[in-house]
Amino acid sequence: MKKHLITLAASACCASPVFAQSSVTLYGILDEGINYTNNTGGNHLFELASGYAYGSRWGIKGSEDLGGGNKAIFQLENGFNISNGAAAQGGRMFGRQAYVGVSGNEWGTVTLGRQYDSVVNYVAPLTTNGNWSGWLLAHPYDNDNTDNSFRLSQSIKYASPDFNGFQFGGAYAFSNSTNFVANRAYSVGAKYNNGGLALGAAYMQVDQPGMTDVGALATNDASFMAQRMRVFGAGVNYTLGPTTVGFVYTNSNYQNPTGNGYLGTPGDIIAPGATLGAIKYQNFEVNAKYQFTPAFFVGGQYVLTLGKYDASTASPQQKIHSVGLMADYNFSKRTDIYLQTVYQHVAGGKTGSVLDQAYIVGTAGPSSTTSQTVVRVALRHLF
Repeated sequence: MKKHLITLAASACCASPVFAQSSVTLYGILDEGINYTNNTGGNHLFELASGYAYGSRWGIKGSEDLGGGNKAIFQLENGFNISNGAAAQGGRMFGRQAYVGVSGNEWGTVTLGRQYDSVVNYVAPLTTNGNWSGWLLAHPYDNDNTDNSFRLSQSIKYASPDFNGFQFGGAYAFSNSTNFVANRAYSVGAKYNNGGLALGAAYMQVDQPGMTDVGALATNDASFMAQRMRVFGAGVNYTLGPTTVGFVYTNSNYQNPTGNGYLGTPGDIIAPGATLGAIKYQNFEVNAKYQFTPAFFVGGQYVLTLGKYDASTASPQQKIHSVGLMADYNFSKRTDIYLQTVYQHVAGGKTGSVLDQAYIVGTAGPSSTTSQTVVRVALRHLF
């Protein structure tokens, strides 16, 4: 991405004659297009929609040279909706990222603020939705957060240096309350890159995600509200010439869930008169991408999601089949047009709730049946 770099004049510290080099970068992505959904609440829908392949955003990031291979760093990133100008991420000014930290060539990077978890850093880049396709091709309800539905607030994070292609890291997010474990989070992960081979693995746990507005994962930020969330996964990509193929497995476990942020009102995921002890998802993704020219690629994925619902009335199991395709053409280094289509079908056990219906994340609402299809054409500009 071409970014406009503003170099600040070096200034002398009042306590030292040493001059420090500083830089600040202003950048952004504008992603706007038209979606067609064949079934949302029993109706067809055409809509103008923002931020799907990449979330629309603007941001500022910078660094200051501290000497000896060390530097101070920061990043502030705002997400917004081009269609209506509204702020995204629950209306936060810098809801996508907001952190400050220090880094060194020999020891790594430590940052503090609102940041990505280890699943996003180490596993998501091996999926289609966390790499080149975005929202519509996310796993059902983005149950594993590989599409970055949420960030961790109040977090401290470490990333190691690159050791000949190997890197590891982790994050801890404070509850910021007198109840130390209420809405806290922690995650760890690692990756390895060598030539065309890319590997990654990560684990994350959040206690009481979305149960309060104070802590790592606020109510208006969570994908699922629950007593506890655990996610782990691993994946591999291999690139040979213009072809990249990959496989990713993730496992998500939500204990005593009460609602889902994509579905609105808490409790919608629970059948009337029932209780839901747990929701468990296993996602198996195969993906491929072919770069026909430097300006044009076509990619696709198939995801099999096995859902298990431990309920008071029954313990149904579901199979959710998701197929997604994308074609992208670049007019220039900063402007492209893309076409996406996704089909989802839900088969298997009945929960007696909205979870029986197909729902492609990013559409206006769940299908009234077990199937749903969406098509999107969009223009994207980077600055």
